[in-house]
Amino acid sequence: MTKEDLRKEEYNPYYQTYIEKVGSVTLLNGLKDNGDKTIAFLESISEDKLEYRYEEGKWTIKEVIQHLIDTERVFAYRALCIARKDKALFPGFSQNEYAMHSGANNRSIYSLMNEYKAVRLASIILFDSFSEDMLLQIGIASNSNLSSRAIAFIIVGHENHHCEIIKERYL
Repeated sequence: MTKEDLRKEEYNPYYQTYIEKVGSVTLLNGLKDNGDKTIAFLESISEDKLEYRYEEGKWTIKEVIQHLIDTERVFAYRALCIARKDKALFPGFSQNEYAMHSGANNRSIYSLMNEYKAVRLASIILFDSFSEDMLLQIGIASNSNLSSRAIAFIIVGHENHHCEIIKERYL
């Protein structure tokens, strides 16, 4: 299953930008390979850059890493609920509020990366456990349709988006 298999009615058009940032990979290989690339990239950043803000009010790299972790957790939970045919309406979440209250800048890069690795492994195991029927389930998140399988590609594309921003604006 690749992003080309997704139908437009499986996700909000807002996520199209993220989905376009995913290569021609299968759902599980995308999560695995992209995770490995992201780990190598983030662990290559020098310590003195991790709390840098390219502009007042923007996140530090540590806060971006925490944002990736938090977002993946939120989306993985949505995928689980949707796959299990939970009819709950999932609200959006305030990424800036999460970042402001994350305490990411008080953590070591080692701690953040351990959490990132644990969350990614949990996501891979979760998506690997889903049957094709579970992946095709559609729920409602932020007042729009969202399928379990679209979530996996959104996670990967969202991560690529933020890694590009780090390369362009922080390094």
